Amino acid sequence: MKSPVSDLAPSDGEEGSDRTPLLQRAPRAETAPVCCSARYNLAFLSFFGFFVLYSLRVNLSVALVDMVDSNTTAKDNRTSYECAEHSAPIKVLHNQTGKKYRWDAETQGWILGSFFYGYIITQIPGGYVASRSGGKLLLGFGIFATAIFTLFTPLAADFGVGALVALRALEGLGEGVTYPAMHAMWSSWAPPLERSKLLSISYAGAQLGTVVSLPLSGVICYYMNWTYVFYFFGIVGIIWFILWICLVSDTPETHKTITPHEKEYILSSLKNQLSSQKSVPWIPMLKSLPLWAIVVAHFSYNWTFYTLLTLLPTYMKEVLRFNIQENGFLSAVPYLGCWLCMILSGQAADNLRARWNFSTLWVRRVFSLIGMIGPAIFLVAAGFIGCDYSLAVAFLTISTTLGGFCSSGFSINHLDIAPSYAGILLGITNTFATIPGMIGPIIARSLTPENTIGEWQTVFCIAAAINVFGAIFFTLFAKGEVQNWAISDHQGHRN
Repeated sequence: MKSPVSDLAPSDGEEGSDRTPLLQRAPRAETAPVCCSARYNLAFLSFFGFFVLYSLRVNLSVALVDMVDSNTTAKDNRTSYECAEHSAPIKVLHNQTGKKYRWDAETQGWILGSFFYGYIITQIPGGYVASRSGGKLLLGFGIFATAIFTLFTPLAADFGVGALVALRALEGLGEGVTYPAMHAMWSSWAPPLERSKLLSISYAGAQLGTVVSLPLSGVICYYMNWTYVFYFFGIVGIIWFILWICLVSDTPETHKTITPHEKEYILSSLKNQLSSQKSVPWIPMLKSLPLWAIVVAHFSYNWTFYTLLTLLPTYMKEVLRFNIQENGFLSAVPYLGCWLCMILSGQAADNLRARWNFSTLWVRRVFSLIGMIGPAIFLVAAGFIGCDYSLAVAFLTISTTLGGFCSSGFSINHLDIAPSYAGILLGITNTFATIPGMIGPIIARSLTPENTIGEWQTVFCIAAAINVFGAIFFTLFAKGEVQNWAISDHQGHRN
């Protein structure tokens, strides 16, 4: 059965669907088994890598509550009393042995935001280096460095705010290379009709890392003290690094245990999609409208993602007034839904392409629309249901969950339009997509001086509007096939 949608697009190599002659001419070997395959082992190892990555990223958000002297932040209390206290606090003996620091709200904002100032710097360089020399060591040492810096967080805090801000910026530098490096690796490992599955498994680790680290960091702070949060996740990161170095290779050709059949399957499926040119076609790349479609979508999606990641705990505590024990778990629930959605949508996207013959472009567009407009609708709804706690949590959970569809939408479209330069393209789009992490929470806080429901409605509506705009822009200008500038033998020619 063939989708009628795929017949609507012309067959021209620059303007058509993904059914380009380049892809059709490539010989297709029989699909290699999934069980114990090298490509799925890579997917699961990278899954745990991104699990560690996001655990290292968000643990400070939880630990900072215990690091700061409550007397210093008492004057900054912005709890809204529009909603009644949700429940009585759970009386558990709270460990108070961790050292306290007199940091006001502005100082805390600098500490939390400093990560992004390092993170934004290494996106494009990371993609370029990975495209030239491979992503294995770059990704591995990026996470390893972040884990080492995390272990030194308590020491940096003792030295002062400046040292902690510098350390967090260095962590950002380490993490900044990871996504471009992973995309560069998948350009050599992911068969076109398995991209959605493999990449959704790989990057879903970030969501599960958020799910686990938010409540687990709270539990560690509560029963031990905040220093152990950094020691625990730092050691986990080092263990992952050892496994990564021992078990992973940059390409199928250099993998020691891959079967000949799987190697042939991967290499034949990617034939005629990779470029042999030594120089990066920067000018055609930056003039490519399909690339800017991904940039706009990535920026728009991350505006909502980073706003909620940073401020959802605040919204639940100061507006909905959940107690601190509930807050960590309820803040993590939306990301559990997103993790499940990413895994399932990846399977669905590849099945639509492989079994039902839907075009890559159609799948990317539809999944991006669902993953951006769906969250926008439920985000606005969450702001307009008042103090209905259960409904607010449900709407916020559905909003974040539906965002998981984007993992098989614009998020992997870099590999569709230019597999050879996927790491560089992700570096470009992620540079722009990091900006919301730097300014989104600041704007949201400036719009909520009293933490009223009406103020938060404005925050949610702005985020929803940006999401809808990004979805529409991507739908209008995205492409699903390898672009001419990305293939050396076809530069300047139309298929």
